[in-house]
Amino acid sequence: MRAAEMNWMQVEEYLRHEDRVVLPIGSTEQHAYLSLATDVLLAERVALEAAEPLSVLVLPVLAYGVTPHFRSYPGTVSLRLETLIEVLRDALDSLADAGFRRILIVNGHGGNTPAKAACEAWSAGRPGSRVRFHNWWNAPRTWDKVKSIDPSASHASWMESFPWTRVSGVRPPEVAKPMVDWARLSTLDPPAVRAGLGDGSFGGLYQRSDHDMQALWKVAVEETRALLEDSWA
Repeated sequence: MRAAEMNWMQVEEYLRHEDRVVLPIGSTEQHAYLSLATDVLLAERVALEAAEPLSVLVLPVLAYGVTPHFRSYPGTVSLRLETLIEVLRDALDSLADAGFRRILIVNGHGGNTPAKAACEAWSAGRPGSRVRFHNWWNAPRTWDKVKSIDPSASHASWMESFPWTRVSGVRPPEVAKPMVDWARLSTLDPPAVRAGLGDGSFGGLYQRSDHDMQALWKVAVEETRALLEDSWA
């Protein structure tokens, strides 16, 4: 259920029989030959497909995240971590005040992960409310599936290249890119990161077959849905 397709009265009626809600969050940043909104598109889509059979409400995606390393790539928009944390706290306060008690944050961007601790701390201070912070792409089952297909997977590589994140008319290289030393690059300033990273991919193949991608997506959706279905104990 898309909140964007409902009015407040319908949400109020929803809350009479359901207290679960999903908040997708992502990032607008360079993804080599893929869409700048890759993390946004994937977080929102996995949330919607996971929630649909359960008739659970999915909020509009938060499209901006913490990505300071890529600021020299045009189109990248980065928040400070403290900004993201404050936005999430405000959002969680609003949802809890409205009556939502089980809140699943589906995160599509690694740079947002440090906000997980703040969300869990918020939950600890709100009796009766539960928050789960889910990195959909590296959750255990999904990451195992990635490794079973091709362990050379990384930012802007094949593992993020789905039909809905590819850019029309753009053909990526067919050969794999050698893996970069991200641990070293991440210590540099944005211009030096761009100089060392080049097109933006961390390495590996740029694209694999749609069969492989559909198999990976199926696991990701199922793993996300399981978080909504269980007891939330």
